[in-house]
Order: sequence, then structure tokens, then C-alpha cells
Amino acid sequence: MLNVITWTADPEFLHLGPLSIRWYGLAFALGFAIGYMIVARMWKNEKLPPEWIDSLLIYTVLGTVIGARLGHCLFYDPGYYLSHPLDILKIWEGGLASHGGTLGIVIAIYFYSKRVTHKSMLWTFDKLVVPTGLVAAFIRFGNLMNHEIYGHPTDSPWGFRFIQNLHAWKNGAEPVFSAPSHPTQLYEAACYLLTFVLCMWLYFKKEAYKKAGLIFGIFLICIFGSRFFIELLKNNQEDFEANMFLNMGQLLSIPFVLAGIYFVWKALKKKDVYEVKRNSK
Repeated sequence: MLNVITWTADPEFLHLGPLSIRWYGLAFALGFAIGYMIVARMWKNEKLPPEWIDSLLIYTVLGTVIGARLGHCLFYDPGYYLSHPLDILKIWEGGLASHGGTLGIVIAIYFYSKRVTHKSMLWTFDKLVVPTGLVAAFIRFGNLMNHEIYGHPTDSPWGFRFIQNLHAWKNGAEPVFSAPSHPTQLYEAACYLLTFVLCMWLYFKKEAYKKAGLIFGIFLICIFGSRFFIELLKNNQEDFEANMFLNMGQLLSIPFVLAGIYFVWKALKKKDVYEVKRNSK
């Protein structure tokens, strides 16, 4: 057999009686905690009202979770969830879509901008997306621990054999492994980490936040551009995607990439906001 990795990680980090803490939830929470600290540093850097950041955390968490859950239900299996609407609430059973989470954040930031900062949405997004790549990488690590969202079979030496009967395995059955497959969770996590490093450099070293929409646009291009190409290696999430030229993940990525290109183009055409203020004095 090829020298591949047989992945037998337990999705549960801790189990105490009825309480179960999964790696996915832990990664999600840890990503948001670190992201909060990074944004707090940015807030201090720009001397912004501290109460704004607490509101931003609440809006972002709600937008992410609600959007990601509705995105999974409505993008990937609308027939079932529209027939069983109460099952939409069963988030503990799994099923979150990053594209839905992104749309949820956009809607949340719209209300945040209107009700809290009274500044443009781009002003907020240029800050919010800086740690988001790190959060997304943490979430893909959670997917790896869950043995989910992996790729097509591969003969590469870094292929992973994932457990396909997790529930039965947790109850004592022998594991049933997939064929050696692309660990696309790790591919995406690597791209997201690189995006995080780039956004941090743009904000703290190049002060790119002074050109409204520039960091946000670059983030969209990097995150969803990489997602588009990695989808070529991933298994379809739902059966209906089998007959599609582009799968759902790719179709949903295209508008975000185009939006990113537009925001970068628009930002580079304008003078930065600080320069405009100086010239108007």
C-alpha cells in the first residue's frame, strides 16, 4: 500500500457525561477569540471607541453562525429543510456553509454600520477581514478532525484515509476507511493562513486600510479564488452536483471573486481617505 496517512483522530476533544466538546467547536471558538484580540489591537492602533468592538463581536458571531447554517440548508439541501424547517435549528448535527457565513456577515455588518458606527461598510470590512483568514483556517482544521469535506482519491504520498463510519466507529465498530484522498481541508487552511498573513501585512505595515475597500477586495480574491480551484479536487457535498459543470462551491465563489476585483480596482483609483482629509483642510 502507498505510504499514506491513516487518519483516526477523534472528533471529540473532551467528553464529560452528557457534555461533549468537539474539535470543530473548539477551533471555531478559538479562532474568534484570537480574531477578537487582533481586531482589538487594530482598534487601539486607530484610537477607536472601545464599545464599538464589543458590538462588532456580537454582530459578527450571529451573522456567521446564522448565515453559515442557512447557507448549508438552502444552498445544498433546500428540499429537505424547507419540508423540515425545525431541523434548520439542529446546528449540533453539523452543516455549515462558508459562503452562507460570508453573506450572513455582510448582512450583519450592514446593520452594525447603520446602528453603531455610522460609517461605511467598507470601513468595517477592511478591519474585520484581517483576522478572518485565520478563523477560516481554524474551521478547516475542525473539518479535518471531523473527517469531512475531503477530496478525490489520490496516489500522492500525502493522501489521507478518512473514517467513513464515524458514528458506528465511536460506538465500537471497526473503522471503514476511504481510499487515500486529497486532504483538501489542509489545502484550504494553508491558503487561508497565507491570506491572513497578507492582510496583516497590508494593514499594519502598508496601512492599506487608508484606501477604503482595498484589504477587503484582496481578501475576497484570495479566499474565494483559492476555494474555486481547490473545489476541483474536492468531493461533491450533495448528489445533485454530480451533473454540474461547476459545483455549488465554485458557483458561489465566482461572485465574491468578481466583487473583490471591483473593490481593489475602485480602491486603487481613489486617493486614500487620510490624504483627502489633509487636502481639504
